[in-house]
Amino acid sequence: MRRGHRGEGATHDATTGGRLVAISDLHVRHAENKAFTKSLRPDSDDDWLIVAGDIGELVEDIEWTLDLLSDRFAKVIWAPGNHELWTPREDPVQLRGEQRYRHLVEICRSLGVTTPEDPYPVWRGAGGPAAVAPLFVLYDYSFRPTGATSKAHALRIAEEAGIVCTDEFLLYPDPHPSREAWCRNRLRVTEARLAELDPGMRTILVNHFPLVREPTRVLWHPEFALWCGTEATADWHRRFRAEAVVYGHLHIPRTTWADGVPFQEVSLGYPREWGKRPTAPAGLVQILPRSTPPGGLS
Repeated sequence: MRRGHRGEGATHDATTGGRLVAISDLHVRHAENKAFTKSLRPDSDDDWLIVAGDIGELVEDIEWTLDLLSDRFAKVIWAPGNHELWTPREDPVQLRGEQRYRHLVEICRSLGVTTPEDPYPVWRGAGGPAAVAPLFVLYDYSFRPTGATSKAHALRIAEEAGIVCTDEFLLYPDPHPSREAWCRNRLRVTEARLAELDPGMRTILVNHFPLVREPTRVLWHPEFALWCGTEATADWHRRFRAEAVVYGHLHIPRTTWADGVPFQEVSLGYPREWGKRPTAPAGLVQILPRSTPPGGLS
């Protein structure tokens, strides 16, 4: 097995016949998930892997996972989830907010892993060419419950329903005044970068949170949608010529379609979730070449 391209520039393009595959929400602090992660391997030396966030909460777990995967796949592309941005008391690395994110970016770069701060690599294998764009845009509490007239009202409705995301206690926005302010900043930065792409280049948009609200409609607790994205990205799949959108966070692995674009939720989730399913976890989800037919739901 050829090792990952540790230390190479992030502009490396694929020119071979491998696959572009994806997974998210590995949550490796759980022993079952860590064992599952150890089992992940490419089908060929030319496979690229997208990791769409929520590897874990501890910096050492995130680094361990990306180190393992970057040794196995020709290229690894990472977008952060909310769990990576937590600052739990038990983590020796007590960086918060922007500093924590930047620290993780530097770890990724030391391993040759592409981040949202790097040039977007172009997949030129089967189904390409397409620029693979890992995004970091948070949420701004705009996915509000029916009847909510403000963020405060929406949070009150969620709290009355018994739903409060742990982000409210562990995801610090420093130095930004709030998580929604950090989201606005990330939207500006990310939108400008996507707009600089060649207008003839298709994209694979990768974000931990869904870029459109529709996938959150099936949540058992609809109030949780507050912490699941922003209305500001609702047209990005059209504006930026998406061949596919890859996301996680919801722990509901499936493919939905909008405007002819597949939205692929690729999460593993917690053992209590996937352990109840009648079949083993699907593992890596193939993004390119396309393995799902246009239209409908899978």
